[in-house]
Amino acid sequence: MSKLRNIELFDSTLRDGTQGEGVNLSVDDKLRIAQRLDEFGVSIIEGGWPGSNPRDQEFFARAKTLTFKQAKICAFGSTARSIDGVATDSNLNALLMAETEVVSIFGKTWSLHAARGLGINAEQNSALIEQSVAYLVQKGRRVIFDAEHFFDGYKDSPEFAMEMLRAAQAGGADTLVLCDTNGGALPHEVAQATQHVLDTFDIPVGIHAHNDGGMAAANTITAVRTGASHVQGTMNGVGERCGNANLSTVIPNLVLKLGLELKHAVDLSQLTKMANYVFEIMNLHPDDRAPFVGKSAFAHKGGIHVSAVMKDSRMYEHIIPTEVGAKRRVLVSDLSGQSNIRYKAEELEINLQDSHGELPRKVVQHIKELEHGGYQYEAAEASFELILNEQMGSFSPFFEVEDSRVIVSYEREGHNLADAMLKVRVNGEVEHTAADGVGPVNALNKALQKALVRFYPQLSTVHLTDYKVRVLDGNHGTKAVVRVLIESHDGENSWSTVGVSENIIEASWQALVDSLNYKLMKSKIKNKNIKEQEA
Repeated sequence: MSKLRNIELFDSTLRDGTQGEGVNLSVDDKLRIAQRLDEFGVSIIEGGWPGSNPRDQEFFARAKTLTFKQAKICAFGSTARSIDGVATDSNLNALLMAETEVVSIFGKTWSLHAARGLGINAEQNSALIEQSVAYLVQKGRRVIFDAEHFFDGYKDSPEFAMEMLRAAQAGGADTLVLCDTNGGALPHEVAQATQHVLDTFDIPVGIHAHNDGGMAAANTITAVRTGASHVQGTMNGVGERCGNANLSTVIPNLVLKLGLELKHAVDLSQLTKMANYVFEIMNLHPDDRAPFVGKSAFAHKGGIHVSAVMKDSRMYEHIIPTEVGAKRRVLVSDLSGQSNIRYKAEELEINLQDSHGELPRKVVQHIKELEHGGYQYEAAEASFELILNEQMGSFSPFFEVEDSRVIVSYEREGHNLADAMLKVRVNGEVEHTAADGVGPVNALNKALQKALVRFYPQLSTVHLTDYKVRVLDGNHGTKAVVRVLIESHDGENSWSTVGVSENIIEASWQALVDSLNYKLMKSKIKNKNIKEQEA
């Protein structure tokens, strides 16, 4: 592979990405993402298909009022519907009305589509492509030609597929993009076809890969190694069916692994934030296992792995996480070793007084026993921190619940409500209280906070943001052991706690108690640090 320069990044998140199931963006959403992509360093942003819907028309109208650092906004469409009506074609003229400097249009490069989809022969299809491209070029546009179904067409008839590319070049296309529209090509097929195109044409060649065979990123990298200099994809790989080539995977491979230069430099340290931002705007849950940017991409669970990473991270990490704005994480579970405990303690700024003695071994054994019983501390690090401090002797519960009762009422004023009554002891003083809620867990939570807030005012800011229940053994039906994970927030920080029991209320109660104890423990540590600084 020769050393390639100036790889052009073409982002289709706002067009091809929105064709993915469950993806729906408002005009404001698209404008926000476009600005972030520009800040990140993308060269071309495909904004949508102005001839297909009013939303995309509005996007292009409003995008003209914004200033972009280097990104060019691109309008997308197809070739004209008929050879005789190119100049009056509504789709082509909608592209012109979008007033973008760059346009991308797709044309048929698989004889099957030309014959069965459009009902025309090779000569007519070639003329349609050439004349459509020429019309847009004559109007002063840079035209990127997307060779639709190119790799399927090339396998079916290389002559037909190549002839359509010649037509696009004859019309004045600036870049020829080879599309694996069905997503079924393999890397060696992409390499062979791309090499043929590069040997035949002297204008830039690009790649647009779909992920139906799980090969989109690999096919994209293969095309670039062969000589393609224009890369299309979407952030997080969203798109039709199984999605498109994932730019959050492709970009770091191009830069960090192949050492290639991009037409516009990207800030790789912002890659993880960029990916998560797009997930957030799309209201989609982030892919924890996504390469480079996923929450689990640099998460280590096995004790042997953690021990090695602490000595030299290269032994179990293919790059330095911070290069892509990611963070190394060490998980605590029944697979943990002493290295996991030491790493987590250091991360939590907890001094393991005898880090080479009994304490780490004791904590590891305790965690293994608890996880054997159904507890899980990977997603409940606050509960783990309580255990660690308790084992060190630096934590004891801030309150004791002496009695609790919950009564569930039905159809009270058209609602199902629950009443919780508690007797809580704090520093020898007993507080009786009661509260109602929309369910037993909500009622217990409200009653507990109500009982404690007189002693600990800081608990008034704590509220639940997530509540998950998992049945651990469904064979026992309603007697099955369940695990409850609770996420809490105090306006500044969030934390997760866990409870396990055959009784879902008891499991929830354990997690609730841990949550409030954790908040109080952190408040105590914070106040202690403040006093020490003042002294």
